[in-house]
Amino acid sequence: MNSPYFIALVAVIGGLAVSLQGQFMGQLDRQVGTMESVFITYGVGGILAGLIMIYLKGGNLASSWNMVPWYTFGAGFLGLIIVGSIAYTVPRLGMASAFTLLLLGQLAFAAVIDHFGLLGTEVRVMGLKQSSGLLMLLIGAVLVTS
Repeated sequence: MNSPYFIALVAVIGGLAVSLQGQFMGQLDRQVGTMESVFITYGVGGILAGLIMIYLKGGNLASSWNMVPWYTFGAGFLGLIIVGSIAYTVPRLGMASAFTLLLLGQLAFAAVIDHFGLLGTEVRVMGLKQSSGLLMLLIGAVLVTS
């Protein structure tokens, strides 16, 4: 299951899910509010993740706490920011503009993390080609959102 084609397919399916989630959360935001849509999203997702975890692994979470760096527990908080920003921006900017800006922020910071090897990642120096790609993304974001 580590073939490049399977991995690419999983990434594409994830991208499709993000777009659908953005649309659903935008509708929830308009009807019930931003925090309520975040709660619904996290609540349903948390319950499903817990059930799947128990089904697949039997729930070995208790034995894993001390094996990861302390800062990785911030993932839940960051997830709230991600989900909240999607819920808030999609109904106000539209899908394309909101996700363009979200993606621009994601890719720019990912490049910084890779370039400096932050948070335990392997250093992947950003050269002229990668910098040019990020500049093109920025220009594209300006064109999409204007």
